[in-house]
Amino acid sequence: MSDLIVQDGGPLTTVQDLGRFGHLRVGIPTSGPMDREALVLANRVVGNDDDAAGLECTLIGPRLEFTDERLVAVTGADMTPTVNGEPAPAWQGLRVKAGDVLRLASARSGVRAYVAVAGGIETPLVLGSRSTYPRGRLGGLEGRALRKADRLPLGRAAAGARPRRVAPERIPAYGSFAQVAVVLGPQDDRFTAAGIAAFLEGPYEVLPQSDRMGARLKGPFIEHTRGHDIVSDGVPMGGVQVIGDGQPIVLLADRQSAGGYTKIATVCSFDLGRIAQLKPGGRLHFRRVTVAEAHAMLRDSRRALDGAIDPA
Repeated sequence: MSDLIVQDGGPLTTVQDLGRFGHLRVGIPTSGPMDREALVLANRVVGNDDDAAGLECTLIGPRLEFTDERLVAVTGADMTPTVNGEPAPAWQGLRVKAGDVLRLASARSGVRAYVAVAGGIETPLVLGSRSTYPRGRLGGLEGRALRKADRLPLGRAAAGARPRRVAPERIPAYGSFAQVAVVLGPQDDRFTAAGIAAFLEGPYEVLPQSDRMGARLKGPFIEHTRGHDIVSDGVPMGGVQVIGDGQPIVLLADRQSAGGYTKIATVCSFDLGRIAQLKPGGRLHFRRVTVAEAHAMLRDSRRALDGAIDPA
């Protein structure tokens, strides 16, 4: 079996597939990629299934050595990838040889980059997923971020796979501002009309305390009608929780499974990657949509994703 050797893990590089489902009832979050679309596209470029495990790299990428010939792709944040010190293009398949070293530097735009390797990363499955959940020490490699001298087992690459690329017009631009669609609820009745208006007018700034559990935001005060506590209920991916300080927190991949704070809205799944790619200090504006509009936008986003790869 071939390995991927970690020469430098960067500050927070973890193994992620599309997530660990069916365990929220016992307090285990889905985890998975913060920017699902970027990981899916990386996998498709190298011929993997969408759910193959790759690497999520945060702010500064790792340095990785290959032990055999592979196709590899880097998507997401612009971390100026190089192979053996020479510039390498992102958003397309690259052929590397044994001994080649892929390096990702500091993110010039965006926050999280994704590395997919043909055959996928085959760390052990934990509860049906290879995704790393660091707080619970589950999945990935020993349930933690990668570090120097780690070795990641790779699966068998499909024979005859040819490198592909993401169509240039489908490559997202990561800036300092994002507008995301939300459906109000499930506890929007616990906020005043002025509070809901403030939430939708924004904008909100992403705080440095943001992480894989949630994006902490600062902006206009959101007024409750009768306090921020409720009987604990399930926490959806993208739920916008507002605690006593009147500031929103968007709950993300490593969120808790239940909580007792009011949730004014839920971010639509197809826009969560926009939040994941905003650096601290970036601004966020929430746009209200109906459930029917959200369904239509989801269908559009799936069609766009399916049409994003140029033919081989």
